[in-house]
Amino acid sequence: MSDLEPGDTAERCAAVLDEIERAVVGNRRALELVMIGILAGGHILLEDLPGLGKTLIARSFARSLGLDFARIQFTPDLLPSDVVGAPLYDQRSGQMVFRPGPVFTQLLLADEINRTPPKTQAALLEAMGEGQVSIDGETRQLPQPFVVLATDNPIEYEGTYELPEAQLDRFLIRLRLGYLQAADEVAMLQRRLDRGTETTQLSQVIDAVQLIAMRRSLEQVEVSADLLEYVVAIIRATRQHPQIQVGASPRGALALVQLARGQALLSRRDYVVPDDIKSVVVPALAHRITLRPELWVRQVSSDDVVGTVLANVPTPRTDPSAPGPVALAHHSARPGA
Repeated sequence: MSDLEPGDTAERCAAVLDEIERAVVGNRRALELVMIGILAGGHILLEDLPGLGKTLIARSFARSLGLDFARIQFTPDLLPSDVVGAPLYDQRSGQMVFRPGPVFTQLLLADEINRTPPKTQAALLEAMGEGQVSIDGETRQLPQPFVVLATDNPIEYEGTYELPEAQLDRFLIRLRLGYLQAADEVAMLQRRLDRGTETTQLSQVIDAVQLIAMRRSLEQVEVSADLLEYVVAIIRATRQHPQIQVGASPRGALALVQLARGQALLSRRDYVVPDDIKSVVVPALAHRITLRPELWVRQVSSDDVVGTVLANVPTPRTDPSAPGPVALAHHSARPGA
């Protein structure tokens, strides 16, 4: 498929989100962030309490995006070969034949990823980072696009294994859904009664080829030099903050830029403004920092600390009258113009 213009990508993203909202009630912003993460070519970690729709979101995106879907229920006895596959002896041919694991798909739901030991968690590292799996000296490419949407239950500490920093850093974005507003929860119950069935049948909006073209269109979204300096200032501030033991890595800066471009595109612009960066800082960086141990006792969250860091970094004043990219159709002009 030929490359898409950013405006076409924005239209397709809106159509996908509208379709998913037929099944997922009251979480439009979370859905937008998942869409931005997929558009930016990353993996998403949904960390929240049970029963808040994490699995439903994964299945809904797979259906609406037209992607092959597989689900792994992570358990303490799950082996790496159960994830990536393993060679098996074929009695008819007398040869070892590779049996692909569920990771050989386009959208993988890694359900309760923190319930399996680190050895099995690590089986996903190469797949998430390189889009390939190496077994017995042979490298096998995964289908494209390849997206891991993992869920993490933060309250069941007994029998769970905290994700190592190296794997957390592979997730482009981490989201917490939270409880629905009362009106949204009533609407969810009413929809279930009106529907008369347990599940909502969603339609396919795009396919894998179109999604890849949409990802390429993200490269047409421009980021000015002063905003790159703003991103670096935020990243460096996380490394110097007194409450942070380990700050964000350069990979965090790359993630922040790509997510900001995706946010600009969803806002129907082909250029990034400071508010695009601000809106994705917490989901992009909060899981990439390590707080000092005493903050755990005081129940200070990494989200709060990243928010404090952002508030203390001066926002650049871009020149709205300078020549350059313009807003896409159906969107207001550049702020301040």
